[in-house]
Amino acid sequence: MQLYSYFRSSASYRVRIALAWKRLDHDYLPVHLPRNEHHARGFAELTPHQQVPVLQDGDQVLTQSLAIIEYLEETHPMPPLLPADAAGRARVRALALNVACDIHPPANLRVLRYLLHDLNVGEERKDQWCLHWVQQGLQAMERQLARHPATGRYCHGNQPTLADVFLVPQMFNAQRIGCPLDALPTVRRITDACLQLPAFADAQPSACPDAA
Repeated sequence: MQLYSYFRSSASYRVRIALAWKRLDHDYLPVHLPRNEHHARGFAELTPHQQVPVLQDGDQVLTQSLAIIEYLEETHPMPPLLPADAAGRARVRALALNVACDIHPPANLRVLRYLLHDLNVGEERKDQWCLHWVQQGLQAMERQLARHPATGRYCHGNQPTLADVFLVPQMFNAQRIGCPLDALPTVRRITDACLQLPAFADAQPSACPDAA
């Protein structure tokens, strides 16, 4: 397997966690987004959307972090990242999609670049935009997790799931942009518990080859 990744990309971070959790060997191929390496011809031919992560598994070229992780779950089911019951799987997927569809997209690099360079909103307004959507989304996650009886040591029970794989990278981004975290005790507790596990700790941006 080959993973095309950028160390600060939260979507790539998700896949790195999943690969580590399932103990799958892979080659790490850095794609530096601020240097526009994702627009280089070779990478653009690999994925028309010109985004990371991309996972190449033999002849299969896989894009979109959720699809990649679901592929890994189906092809390498142990240890699992989804609960055994249908209701549990639905809850875990919903929590993951809260990150993937609601929190992450407004703060994506290409969105922020468009705001800054095409709409000329200015650096301060761009940062306000980013902070607003991340903070609002994480506060909703806090309410979901704090109120639900299925929340345990992790987002769903006492084993990490797909929901944790999505939450931890989003918290990294939140900390990086200076998002206030005091009102997120459950989210912070779960994130801290995850980072005690090697699969999560070893996938952190600071551990990536391109972080230097």
